[in-house]
Amino acid sequence: MQPTQIILLIAVYFGVLILISYLTGKEDSNEAFFKANKSAPWYLVAFGMIGASLSGVTFISVPGLVEGQQFAYLQGVLGFFVGYLIVLLVLIPLYYQLNVTSIYQYLEDRFGKTSYKTGAFFFLISRVTGASFRLYLVALAMQYIVFESLGIPFWFTVVLSILLIWLYTNKGGIKTIIWTDTLQTLAMLTSVSVAIILILNKLDWTLAETFTKGNI
Repeated sequence: MQPTQIILLIAVYFGVLILISYLTGKEDSNEAFFKANKSAPWYLVAFGMIGASLSGVTFISVPGLVEGQQFAYLQGVLGFFVGYLIVLLVLIPLYYQLNVTSIYQYLEDRFGKTSYKTGAFFFLISRVTGASFRLYLVALAMQYIVFESLGIPFWFTVVLSILLIWLYTNKGGIKTIIWTDTLQTLAMLTSVSVAIILILNKLDWTLAETFTKGNI
């Protein structure tokens, strides 16, 4: 694809995200913002969690990580599965029973403000660090693929990315996040499927042959 076509695709994609934010963010109560009025479809939440736990960076970095460490990454994936079970069977029923919004509210009720602030602090540090790293890699990839050929500096790519993200997350709340995560998960999995098909066609392999010729 040409750079202008990719830019147009990005503009359409973020336009859809902003439209979703507008449609889902009309109600501005705390109950709607933090809990989506407890009316979010469970299947959308479950599907959107795929995109929340993965990202485009996963498909850029993990193949090389697996090539270097083989099944070490799979052990992490198995750990994720156990963690999700704990969230499903322990934490979510506890949240509903105590009518709390997050684990940090539970920490405050159960152990006091110090525990609550400590947990929230480390969560913010981990999320800011991880999100910054992912944003950097995505912006770097977009810079090399699209914007560098147009003479656009890297700092502008980063600022533009942050601005677009802010536009659709500014007022939406959890309901907006659920729907946008669903859309992003669908886009991500579709892109991966298309990429696999194109790679197989380029190599003239069948899907079964990837398991026997993948080490070539």
